This record gives sequence, C-alpha cells and structure tokens, in this order.
Amino acid sequence: MTNTVTTINPATEQTIADYTLLNLEQAKNEIDKSHTAFLEWRLTSLTERAKHLNQLAHVFEQQKESLATLMTQEMGKLYAQGLQEVELCAAICRYSAEHGQTQLADEERSMENGHAIITYQPTGVLLGIQPWNFPLYQVVRYAVTNIMAGNTTVLKHAGNVFGMAEKIELMFADAGFPSHVFKNLLIDGKTASELISHQAIRGVTFTGSDGTGKKVAEQAGKHVKKTVLELGSNDAYMVLDDADLELAIKACLQGRMINNGQTCVSAKRFVVVDALYDEFKAGIVEQFNALKLGDPMDEDTDLGPMAREDLRDKIHDQVQESVKAGAKVVVGGEIPKQTGFYYPATLLENLSSGMPAYDDELFGPVASLIKAKDNEDAMRIANDSRYGLGGGIFSKDEKKAIELAKKHFDTGMVNINGYGLAQPNLPFGGVKDSGYGREHGGFGIREFVNIKTIMVNS
Repeated sequence: MTNTVTTINPATEQTIADYTLLNLEQAKNEIDKSHTAFLEWRLTSLTERAKHLNQLAHVFEQQKESLATLMTQEMGKLYAQGLQEVELCAAICRYSAEHGQTQLADEERSMENGHAIITYQPTGVLLGIQPWNFPLYQVVRYAVTNIMAGNTTVLKHAGNVFGMAEKIELMFADAGFPSHVFKNLLIDGKTASELISHQAIRGVTFTGSDGTGKKVAEQAGKHVKKTVLELGSNDAYMVLDDADLELAIKACLQGRMINNGQTCVSAKRFVVVDALYDEFKAGIVEQFNALKLGDPMDEDTDLGPMAREDLRDKIHDQVQESVKAGAKVVVGGEIPKQTGFYYPATLLENLSSGMPAYDDELFGPVASLIKAKDNEDAMRIANDSRYGLGGGIFSKDEKKAIELAKKHFDTGMVNINGYGLAQPNLPFGGVKDSGYGREHGGFGIREFVNIKTIMVNS
C-alpha cells in the first residue's frame, strides 16, 4: 500500500504536489490531541466562539483569490465559481456566529413539581469525511457549526484536494482558534474507517457516494456513534404543462452544468410533459451546444474539466452502457481529443429503468431527458428513484407547485421555478439513499450535541 498521494491539475494533467499519508497510529495521536483541545474548547463561551468564526470569515475573504485559484488547480472548478464558494463559506461563518448563541441557548420547561432546563452541550471530537467537489464549502459547513457548538473536528478530505485540506487548517489557525480545534488528517479511506472506533470520536459526518456512506454508517453503528450522511442523488426537475419554458431551460442548464456537472444537487433528470417536450428539447440542445469547453481560469469558459481522469472515464462508461440499453445521445457523448479530463455537455433521451442514466447518479455534465405523459406522470417519474436529495418544479401556478413540493415530492429539498444551491439559513439534506440528517439553518448545529434534560424538583 502506497503512503503517498499526488495531486494533478485536471486541466493540464500536470502534477501539483505530493503528500505523505499519516499511518493509523499517527492519526490516532492527532485525535487524542483534538480530544484534549475539546476539554478546553467546550468551556469557552458562545461569544468567544462567535468572535473566532467572524475572524475566520474575514480570513476567507482576505484570501479568496488564492483559494479560488487553488480549487481550479486541484479539481477544475471555474474560477468565478470558486470565488462564489469562498463567499458562501464566509456567510456560513457569520450566520453561525450570529445565530448560534440563540440556537444553542438553554430552554426552560415547567414540570408538575418544579422546572426543567433543556441544554445543548457539546459531545467531543467529530470526524468529517468530505469530498472534493466543493473542497472548501464541504469542510466549512460541518466544521464551523460543530465548533460553534463546542465540539472539535478532524478532517479526512479527498486525496485530490489535499492542498485545500492543509490550507483550511492554516486558516483556522490564522483566525485564532486553538490548536486541534480543527485538525486536518492526511489519511486514506481505510484509515478513516478504522478511526471511527476511536474512543474520542463521538460522531461522523460523511458526504459522498451512497455506497461508501452505507459502509460508514454500518461501521459507526457498530460502535453506537451518530452519523450524518449527505449522499448522492439523481435530482429530477419537472417541467409541467403550464411552465415558463424559457425560464425552465435556463434554470435546467444552470442546474446541470454548475461546478462542471459535479454537484450532488444538480438538475440531473429533466422530466418534461409531452406537450412541451419537443420545444424544451430544442431549446436545451441549443444551450448545450453553445457552451464553451476550456480552461477553467478563463472567464469565457462555461465548462471546465472533470476533477479526475477516472471520474471522466466512469461517466463515459455510464453513457455508453445506457446507449447499449437503448438510450439515444442527442448531443455530446464523446471524449474530446485534448489535454485535460474534459467531457462535453451531453444530453440523453429514450431512457428507461435499468439504465445508468435513469437509475444512477451521473456525476458530470450529462443530463437525462425523460418524456412524461402529463403532470401526474411527471411526478411519478420524479419519485421513481432510490435517491431523494433535491429536485425542481416549473409551473406558473405557484400554489400548485408548493402543494406538490410539500406533499408529493419525496426529497429533502425542492426548487420552484429556478435553481439554487445551499443557503446558510436553510436546512440542507435528503431522504432515502440520499442520506439523513441536516446541515445549515440551525438544524446542523444540533446534530452532534447532547440534548440534555435537567429536572429541578421543588
């Protein structure tokens, strides 16, 4: 087994850096230090924690250009979208600092013979196992809220963004956090799995594929440790018979191609009623063909490379397997002959159950176009998935769309007449094979606290 990891620029295929992995004993030693840090950090005031988080937001903003450049170099994100990611992370810090004190405040309840106090107390060291697609945000969204709650955190980041992992630890230090309140561990997946059993680890938060997430949950369950899982999805965006077609096409394009198509809550399936199908198809094909594939640092580029060669090859295999099963490539579908791990904007149709493009998550710039007989059939198709993270509805009847979203769409999040990513003040998470638990919005801050009841009898 190799003990080194090499990061590669997916646009140039050039080596960026080599990293030496920690062995299991070294990683355990760091967790012990994080537990020691927890024993002090849990006693700090909420006001003191908030001060550090506001300073961390300032550090992010000071370094936003270099952070966005690092994202582009390590995983191919468009530079402009990297700047947006940094801004979101700063907003998460400030939201947690401003509202965390209220969200974690003690609550008084009456009893028949006295009163009770419900208090939200930190539990210990949390292990975060995070993916590469939003290399700063994925870490910040779990670490910041849990550190505000008085926990300490250790990170196992994806190997292709180890540069960002190291940078995040330095920024926590720059913001004045004590050593090991946040700690980056350069480890592989096997070591991370073995660390779940460490006595000081009190919970695990994982974002990634549903297959790996189930293994993480199983391992944690053996040791009665709580998990929060944000897994993959195959989000359906329904274009109903009264949709604003121009708006739907624009939003579906954005929702599919953002982050070079590598987003859990991408608009992956376009479910369009028969009456609007041909017009929608013509419009989205025109938009796909107009996208400029190229250097992610170039402001004129619409679509950059995929993050790794194996990921590019996997999505191409999924496309080819779907075609062999009867799917039709409307546009794209061929690996371009150029340096870098590029894949074109691709649209598939004539899809049915049993095809990867219908059943599975396609983590890249490939969309599945599915015809529905009518609005009811569109809702059936949208829910015909083992996943349930997000989704979308396009309809001029906002009241009807809200009713569908509330009572019929089996997902954790729904966009109506548009596409949007995470917001600091709104809960983020899914159902079914997309996982459980929530980040953001005051919900994530209570996932790994001890909700303790103190009964005062009189």
